[in-house]
Amino acid sequence: MLIRLAVAALWLLHFLPLCVLASIGSGLGRLAYHFVAGRRRVCLVNLAKCFPELDERTRIALAQRHFASLGRSVVERGILFWSSRERVARLVRLVGREHYDAAKKPVVLLAPHFIGLDAGAMRLSLEGAAVSIYSRQKNAYVNRLLKRLRTRFGPVTLLSRQDGIRGAIREMLRGLPFYYLPDQDYGRRDSVFVPFFGVPAATITGLSRVARLADASVVPTVTRMLPGGAGYEVRIYPAWEDFPSEDPAADARRMNAFIEDRVREMPEQYNWVHKRFKTRPPGDAKFY
Repeated sequence: MLIRLAVAALWLLHFLPLCVLASIGSGLGRLAYHFVAGRRRVCLVNLAKCFPELDERTRIALAQRHFASLGRSVVERGILFWSSRERVARLVRLVGREHYDAAKKPVVLLAPHFIGLDAGAMRLSLEGAAVSIYSRQKNAYVNRLLKRLRTRFGPVTLLSRQDGIRGAIREMLRGLPFYYLPDQDYGRRDSVFVPFFGVPAATITGLSRVARLADASVVPTVTRMLPGGAGYEVRIYPAWEDFPSEDPAADARRMNAFIEDRVREMPEQYNWVHKRFKTRPPGDAKFY
């Protein structure tokens, strides 16, 4: 019942102007910082590991900005899920489409876990068919709802992460771009330990494996939440040259280095509440 009430609240809120939603979402996020102790701790541990040069007070302020941005992203999903195509296209700006057009097909759209991720996916779905992988939700109602809403603008194929990437490769060979999110800690399987902000992080080698199997280009695609309720910007970067290499670990490190650069541009917008360092090298102490 609580989940259905929350969904109804999001639906009602989506009629409001984005600037109002931004204020509501930021306020709720700042409240969540004080009440969601477990995720607050994860966030602060991540920031301490990745930005040891910052003092504690500065990291706390950054964590509070992250929660505010996270709250915005949740509330503003109502616009993505129920507003018209025209409103979504107006509020989520696409930059760099020429890089996608110039890339050798098929294409892997490398989409790191910034909080505007869903806005980027919905905006790109306005451009045509695509394939992506999602994490199956424990609640069946939420799982069905999210799948329906995320595919409402076009023929987007959503595959469960539990089913692996073979289905995605099959769709890519048919010509569909693959919106791929490989930058979280998925455990030891198919992972290598490479630095992320100088910390060994279990990083799957899926990006280079998919690119090799599908003979695909890798085109980074990063979504930024703009300040003051100004919407979002989906930026498509030039296709990577000389990728994949013969060294999957080097490819994983290249991916992490690219993400680090983008995080430095908007540090409050990376998904710091995820346990990015949950899997540790043998003998290392746990962080969380």
